[in-house]
Amino acid sequence: MSLPNMQALAVSSWPHFLIGQPEQPVRVLLVDDDPHMRRVMAQELLADARINLVGQAGSLREGRRLMARHEFDVMLIDLNLGDGTGFQLIEAMKSLRPVAEAVVVSAMEDEEHAIHAFELGATGYLIKNSWFGSFSQAVLQVVNGGASITPNLARRLLRRLGGQGSVQRSAAPKTDAFNGADKLSEREREILRLVATGYTSGEIGKRLAISTQTVNTHIKNVYRKLQVRTRAQAVNQATVRGLLY
Repeated sequence: MSLPNMQALAVSSWPHFLIGQPEQPVRVLLVDDDPHMRRVMAQELLADARINLVGQAGSLREGRRLMARHEFDVMLIDLNLGDGTGFQLIEAMKSLRPVAEAVVVSAMEDEEHAIHAFELGATGYLIKNSWFGSFSQAVLQVVNGGASITPNLARRLLRRLGGQGSVQRSAAPKTDAFNGADKLSEREREILRLVATGYTSGEIGKRLAISTQTVNTHIKNVYRKLQVRTRAQAVNQATVRGLLY
């Protein structure tokens, strides 16, 4: 089956309660200094009715200009931008539009780069040579509360983090206090428990009979209170502090 036919089938079977409907597509910015790679990604994104590619850039400077000019939900970012790094662009994006999602698309399959990107607030890390044909899926995953990581890199990260987990959990105090920071409300805990279980924002909204936007607002408040930037970090902090039970 050709890619356009596969995408048409995916659109027709896309659940109505998830973000990314043809009548209200996900707005995407694309920043990559490789014209060929940018063209490959753009062609796939443009072919998916659930996605609206609102702008493209080939440098850090152009990426900053795009962010200031356009409303967007997801940014696909290369790490090597010639005049700067994708890390700088993620930081700028999280400052300007903290609710927007960042997905790194890089040639560097390196755990340190991936971890740094996640620490800055990225929710996806894709390796260029192993992810052709899946950029639309990555966009839709992160905008609906998931994460998108190239599988072999995800396995390596899990191995690495698995060796550290028991030490970190035992070292962290189990307390409901945040050194003076606000405590989570019961609704925020409820939503965070569902996030930890694997539900997307759209699924949480349907389950709790609230809008996806309201869910994302609660999650943003959780980020602020826990002083984190990603859902994974929020779940980890809440778990070691005993806030999910």
